[in-house]
Amino acid sequence: MELNNLKPAKGSVKSNNKRVGRGEGSGKGGTATRGHKGAKSRSGYSKKIGFEGGQMPLQRRVPKFGFTNINRVAYQGVNLDTLQRLVDEGKIKDTVDVNTLIDNGLVSKNEPVKILGRGELKAKLKISVHKFTASAKEAIEAAGGEVVTL
Repeated sequence: MELNNLKPAKGSVKSNNKRVGRGEGSGKGGTATRGHKGAKSRSGYSKKIGFEGGQMPLQRRVPKFGFTNINRVAYQGVNLDTLQRLVDEGKIKDTVDVNTLIDNGLVSKNEPVKILGRGELKAKLKISVHKFTASAKEAIEAAGGEVVTL
């Protein structure tokens, strides 16, 4: 036995939990330590998220601004250097489509894909996805590849 593993004997230490609402004789009956009146004294009370005690909440104090276009199409971007790396690793051969990119974990399904022009492409690839940047299209065709827009 050492100082770092000393423990009181089992059952010798009582738990420190307040047993509230168990009669007047306990000293914690009646209001059961909740005080008198007010929402916090009632059962079922839970304050709403962002409630600041009646003060005007932050999300209502701060002005709204901007515009969200509901028709905006968000593309998942894949760069040319990423495609070249997959060719070097032998994961893709000559054709690249959306399913190939999903299988390699580059994009998730149900969202359109756009090929971006970062890096350089040395491999001759036939790429068929939803959109291409002008620089990516140029680089793919310069490498002898083919661009197919879905």
